[in-house]
Amino acid sequence: MQEMVSLDGLSKRFGPLVAVDRVSFTVGRGEVVGFLGPNGAGKTTTMRMLTGFVAPSAGTARVLGFDVVTRPIEAKRRIGYLPEGAPLYDDMSVRAFLGFIAEMRGLAGEEKGRRIEDAVARTGLREVLHQPIETLSKGYKRRVGLAQAILHDPPVLILDEPTDGLDPNQKFEVRRLIAEMAPDKAIIVSTHILEEVEAVCTRAIIIARGRVIADETPEQLRRRSPWHNALRLTLGREGAESFEELVASLERVREVRRVGELDGTVEFLVAPANGIDIAPEILALARERGLTVHGASIERGRLEEVFRQLTTS
Repeated sequence: MQEMVSLDGLSKRFGPLVAVDRVSFTVGRGEVVGFLGPNGAGKTTTMRMLTGFVAPSAGTARVLGFDVVTRPIEAKRRIGYLPEGAPLYDDMSVRAFLGFIAEMRGLAGEEKGRRIEDAVARTGLREVLHQPIETLSKGYKRRVGLAQAILHDPPVLILDEPTDGLDPNQKFEVRRLIAEMAPDKAIIVSTHILEEVEAVCTRAIIIARGRVIADETPEQLRRRSPWHNALRLTLGREGAESFEELVASLERVREVRRVGELDGTVEFLVAPANGIDIAPEILALARERGLTVHGASIERGRLEEVFRQLTTS
């Protein structure tokens, strides 16, 4: 896999405040990396250093081998950046703004028109193309910001909260667009929306207090959940209480939690010790005792729990 982005010991201090503390990671072609963290964790500052808008206090950031400090023009030519808030020129029409950005990117003639047309189609801006940007909704402004980021077809995309302000249908379209572009690019999506990671990311980097505390696939992170491989089991009420006590006493079971009761049924969550698969054993035990099983499913693990566990510990 070709390495497209490389951060090595990247740090940023604002006086006594250490906003980013020795962050290191790489992103290869075809990867969509979710960059996660609570508010104030250092996500946006890291993105601004990577894109050359803020100078690091220490460390290096490279885009396709070009150092963003010593070779800023070469690095920025290869980046499409959607910053937080997507600052735009409100008095311009969408068409005029994209034309301006295209010219700033060195596009002209037929290529300029073709790139604008492609960006407009991909981001669904055709119906507002001639409106002043100041008249647009927050969602449309975000889409204009995304259009300018992809306009020059860059090999590296840095997207800071790309679906902020979008409705569910618009979020779906943006995620679909990211997935379409992913095979030929390196994409970093800075977000606090875990649903975004589930939907589009091949990897997730979690940052807290300025430091990287996890760098794994979403599936690997889910396995850290205390409820990974837990059995969600719905039984008839008769015999359920004694069965709960029996299951809780098993060596391979860490915890049994009653999570609901409805229409003569009881729902349990049975957490295994060490994430092992205990479903066959528990279901066989229920059948042996003649209990009515109304439903059974396996929990994959919840990213929200893992995120909270990592960032508050």
